[in-house]
Parts: sequence; structure tokens; C-alpha cells
Amino acid sequence: MTEIRNVAIIAHVDHGKTTLVDKIIYAAQANDAKRTQDNNELILDSNDLERERGITILSKNVSVNYKGTKINIIDTPGHADFGGEVERVLSMADGVILLVDAFEGAMPQTRFVLGKALGLGLKPIVVVNKVDKENCRPDEVHEEVFDLMFNLEATEDQLDFPTLYGSSKNGWMSHDWKNETGSLEPLLDTILESIPAPEQKEGVLRMKITSLDFSSFTGRIAIGRIHQGSIAVGQSLGLTKKDDTVKRVRIKELHIFEGLGKRSVDKVDCGDICAVTGIDDFEIGDTITDFDNPEPLERVGVDEPTMNMLFTINNSPFFGKEGKFVTSRHLRDRLMKEIEKNLALRVEPTDSEDKFLVYGRGVLHLSVLIETMRREGYELQVGQPQVIYKDVDGQKHEPIEHLVIDVPEDVSGKAIELVTKRKGELTIMEPKGDVQHLEFNIPARGLIGLRNQVLTATAGEAVMTHRFNGYEPYKGDIPERLNGSLVSMETGPGTSYSIDKLQDRGIFFVSPGDDLYVGQVIGEHSRANDLAVNIQKGKQLTNMRKSGTDASMKIAPPKKFSLEEALEYINKDEYVEVTPLSIRMRKIDFKA
Repeated sequence: MTEIRNVAIIAHVDHGKTTLVDKIIYAAQANDAKRTQDNNELILDSNDLERERGITILSKNVSVNYKGTKINIIDTPGHADFGGEVERVLSMADGVILLVDAFEGAMPQTRFVLGKALGLGLKPIVVVNKVDKENCRPDEVHEEVFDLMFNLEATEDQLDFPTLYGSSKNGWMSHDWKNETGSLEPLLDTILESIPAPEQKEGVLRMKITSLDFSSFTGRIAIGRIHQGSIAVGQSLGLTKKDDTVKRVRIKELHIFEGLGKRSVDKVDCGDICAVTGIDDFEIGDTITDFDNPEPLERVGVDEPTMNMLFTINNSPFFGKEGKFVTSRHLRDRLMKEIEKNLALRVEPTDSEDKFLVYGRGVLHLSVLIETMRREGYELQVGQPQVIYKDVDGQKHEPIEHLVIDVPEDVSGKAIELVTKRKGELTIMEPKGDVQHLEFNIPARGLIGLRNQVLTATAGEAVMTHRFNGYEPYKGDIPERLNGSLVSMETGPGTSYSIDKLQDRGIFFVSPGDDLYVGQVIGEHSRANDLAVNIQKGKQLTNMRKSGTDASMKIAPPKKFSLEEALEYINKDEYVEVTPLSIRMRKIDFKA
């Protein structure tokens, strides 16, 4: 029986959480010799999208052995759209490492997760990261974190937290930020000293399922921590469900986490985290316990979705040109497979065979799914994101988000104006170094398309983050996009001659030579109505020469959209068509 420490790492997006876990793995030599220390790839962010965006989407488990003690490290996502992952994961830990940036300090999402961790009675270790950055302020940040914990009603024991300073990128930690140590040992030693070992409770097995994995060979795999007793392969046990019924199950295989992978074992003792194969019909929050005298643990909730989108097959004139999977059967199977492991997602069929309503935590959550499907070779169309309303005592309620914007002082007025137009209420405004720190409560529907406007108004300098706050009474109408669309009325490649002639009508999203079809949205009209235009028309050719007309043609570069920007841009009567190589916008029903 080895000593165990279970520790979760919580931090805001981009504060260096995954980098730190990677460096701990290197420091404890848990990964194979094939990887070198100089390799800059993050081991944990294994998914292509995680690497490109630099964010953690799925929480992961790894473990390292240090001085004869097994340290289970649980990496959590920092982005609010994946907040559903964080709360469940915290129930597996006995302590948390709170990672904060030495310049930015504690951010709103950190506050949200830290509040949950303190409420569960977990012991925190504070790591002030990136102290090698210019204009960092480690001492002030340490004070801020103390004030934050005090405001979150931490106990005296929790307020007596150890603090380390360092740079996870350069692989060192120290108790004094001016003293660079060159290794992560001070942090690993602090984990052994400060984080309590899990309680060894004898008695009936109690294991709460807090996470899941999926394997095409063995099906769904339940992951959780053993809170009492022990579990062995071949045991016949009970699974307690949401409605208090108990179902008989048999354990086929057990795996514990070791380094980056898993190792098959016959028995797992109290306090460890393990993966169980052989249980099919389980949900997050179910408890694996004794069938005859079950002792279920308190259930853990999964965040409710706040937004939905209509997913449908691609029926545009260009369907099937780029993708492998284009039918409604392909789309249905892929969405059903996603529900197996993506917990905050829900899929509902509609009255039409080829349309599905997909519910998620926000635009980013759903766009990550769309982007993943696109890379796998799927073609689909998605409608405008819609927020989910609730009826509370006969009154219409809507989801409200807590929005934080850090913006240069001279353009803070523009940011405030844009947010308040969308029914945002300013709650905090304070200077932070040379930036203005603004906090708002804003309806979730007010966030759709807001990021683009704020970035344009602040010349790209604003840093925006938001998280779900709760449901409040409906705040009234919010102005939508004011400008109409320019819609192609012909099929074929656009010509520079026509685009040049129509530039005074609005901004174009396409370049000369791009293949277009009837009904495709090719630009933004300068007025409120939609306008059908023909940009396929070429120049009338005669055998007379005109001097100097072609030389004066100056075409503005087209405006290009990322997937999220396109989803936030479209109107109710438009779809975003997503294929492996293209993202196009189109009218649902276009009559030329």
C-alpha cells in the first residue's frame, strides 16, 4: 500500500496549468525516454483543437511517483463553457493547487472554481506562476488571493495556505520569487507536506462515478475515486441510480492511472482513483456500492445547458463535394456517439428526420464539437445559437453570465457602451495597472456576437472572459445585427469587375474567383435590408481599347470569419454551412 495524494489543479485559461503538469511529469520521469525536455509540445493537451487554441477542453488524470508517494494529478479546464467538467472532478481530490498569473492575478473563472473547492473543504496550495514576465507583481497577487479566499469564506486552516512562486515554462518553483531554484522539487515537497493523505475507511465499497472515458473495444469506462472500502475484478456489486434503484453489475477490468497511461490491476484500495470497465448503463453521479446493503454517496450535478443550436444535413448546391459523411444517418450516429462522453451536451430529435437540436454550455462548447466533426470529414449546417429560457412561477427567466473585460483605459468607455446596449449591468469598475477592470452581469444572449464588436472597438486590446451566473427574469429585447446581407443570385465564380462595381453596397466576404451558389451570403449590406447581387457578370468585351479603366480597379480585401464568428454573425433566417475545407453562410430559403 503506497502513500497517495490526490490533487486537482485549478486556474484561469492560459495561466500555465497544463504546462505545469507537463513539467511535473518530466521532473518525476514519469514519461518515456523518447520525449526530450526540449520538446515544447504539451503532453496533456493531446487533442489537435486543444493544441491549436491553447486551451484544455477535457479534464484528464495523470499520476507521478515522488519519494515513494503516488501523486494523482487532475488537470481541469479553465474555460467557463467547460465548467461542467470542473465541479465533478474536484470531488476526487483532497487538495487543490491554485495557479495564478503573477501579472493578471485571480480571474473570475478562478474565483468560481476556487469557491467550489473551498466549499468542499479542500486544502489549497497557491502557485504564483510566470514571475519571469515583465511588470509582474507577485506580492500584490499573493495579497489578492488571500483577500479572495477570505471573501469566499475559507476556514482558518484553508487561509493558512503555503505559497510558491516560479515559472512552469522554465521548470522551477521556490518559496521566494527572487530565488530561482532550477527545479520543481519545492512544489512536490509542499504537496506531500500540505495535502492530506486520503482517509482509509473500512466497510462497504463506496465509489462515486465522476468522469467517464469511451473505448470502441470495451464501451463506456467509469472513472471515480474510492471513498470507502476496496474494489476487485470479478466482484458482483450494485449501481445506485438517480431514482434510488440499485442495479446489479459485475466488474470486468480495473485500471489505475500511472504516468500518462493506465495500468491493469486486480484490486484498488480506498483513496485511489481508478477506471472501471464492464458497467454499461451508468450516469455521472451514480455510486458503485454493495448490492445487498447499498450506501450511495451524494450525487454530483452536471451543469445544465444554456444554449441550443439546430444541426442539420448539408443540402446546399455544393453538398458532398468535400466531406465523406453527408447523410442524416451519419449525423445522428456521430451526435449519439458524442453524448457518450460529452456530459454537458444533450441532443433532441425534431419533427424532421434530418434536423437535431443540440444543447450545450455556450458557443465555444458547441463550436468545438462542430470543428471536431468537420475535421473528421462531416458536412453539416447549423442555425443561429438560441439561449434556453425557463419558466419560474409563471415568469420567463433567462441565463445571466458574469462578464469581465480588461481593457486599456482610453477605450473603456466604448466597451461599457457596447455591453450596456445589450442589457449588461456594470457592477465593478477599477483600475488594474494600466488597464481598466470592468465586471458586468449580462444576459447570455447579449454575449452572442459581442466579442467581435468589443475587439473592433478596442483595436483588439480587450481581454474578455465570462461564466454562467444563474437564471434571472427576462431583461427585455436586445438589438440584433443592424445590417442586412448581400446574397448571390447566380452560381459560379465571382469576377473582380463586378465586385469592384458593387463595393459601395457593403463589405464582401468572398474574393474574385471563389465558387459561389445561389442563396450564399457573400457580404454585409450597408443598409438594414438583404440585397441580391450578381457578381458573376463579366466585363462586356469589344474590340475597342479603352485607356486606363482597368488600372484604377481597387478591391478591398474580403472579411474572413472563423467558425465562432460565423455562428455569432448569422441571422435567424441563415445557416452556417460547415464542410472539411470551407465555412460558408447561406439563406435558408432564398427566392431570387
